[in-house]
Amino acid sequence: MPPLSLRSRLTRGLTAGTVLASLAGGLAACGGDSDAATTTDSAAGTVTVGALSNGAAQQATLKVAEVKSISAELPKSVAKSGTLEIGVGFLPAGSPPLGYVGSDQKTLTGSETDIGRLVAAVLGLKPELKNSTWENLFIGLDSGKVDVAFSNVTDTEERKAKYEFASYREDNLGFAVKSTNSWNFDGNYENLAGKTVAVGAGTNQERILLEWKKKLAAEGKKALTVKYFQDNNSTYLALASGKIDAYLAPNPSVAYQVSSTKGSAKAVRNAGTYSGAGSSLQGLIAATAKKNSGLAKPLADAINYLIKNGQYAKWLAAWNLSNEAVAKSEVNPPGLPLTDS
Repeated sequence: MPPLSLRSRLTRGLTAGTVLASLAGGLAACGGDSDAATTTDSAAGTVTVGALSNGAAQQATLKVAEVKSISAELPKSVAKSGTLEIGVGFLPAGSPPLGYVGSDQKTLTGSETDIGRLVAAVLGLKPELKNSTWENLFIGLDSGKVDVAFSNVTDTEERKAKYEFASYREDNLGFAVKSTNSWNFDGNYENLAGKTVAVGAGTNQERILLEWKKKLAAEGKKALTVKYFQDNNSTYLALASGKIDAYLAPNPSVAYQVSSTKGSAKAVRNAGTYSGAGSSLQGLIAATAKKNSGLAKPLADAINYLIKNGQYAKWLAAWNLSNEAVAKSEVNPPGLPLTDS
């Protein structure tokens, strides 16, 4: 996926930083729609998260079963079908750790597919994952081919004209640094003074980083140097060699890199996060259904059940995404404003 402008990022919800070449052939998938295997074998009343992850997650088997008071809220057509058709938009190459083809070369795995399966279990429905390109994901929602998207979709006011949301994760950026580097962002752009930071060209995070660069210059602070590289591999090689101090990228991309390099000479850590929506609003990732489908409330209630009973925290921890936890799922919370989307 090419680097995205702010408008494109809000439209697509993913940036180039989430597509990591380092998984190579294990993530290959054909173009168009795909009905890849939806889950690994699990005992009744359990959902296994982090399976077949190629080292991106710590596998965990979680106890979860239907909650009748929540499944009773489902629209009759969905309840009668017995299936929750879950759309994910990770073709053609996969986006670890969000969604990709697992180590068995056929099963869809990832943090987004796992939360979809957990929610389906609370609703007493069989999860059916439908993998497509990002554009076809929304066509699937519009046409009714899928009931809900769990695909790193950002809640925006523009999208509310057609869709309804149940939030489940913060939409954050993260700073990747060498594991031996003690520097931390601490939510303060002034800590970037004198640093050399890489970022993807044309991305939302570039816009934010360049704004900070201007502020530091206006304040007479040491200059922030911004660097660009051709791809993630080149960027992380520069980080390992000390050519850059940090890499500002989508937080899930950083989380994947932290997990996959742990214990190696190229090990990195996350030195802090920042809302993808900027300083005025915490961006949110949300389960997305067609407007007036009647699904947003049962989806939010299912997520809140998982939060209250601990499965939610274990799911995030399995994928090294605990720093994107929300206190509760909300139906149609404030989204990125129309002026930004």
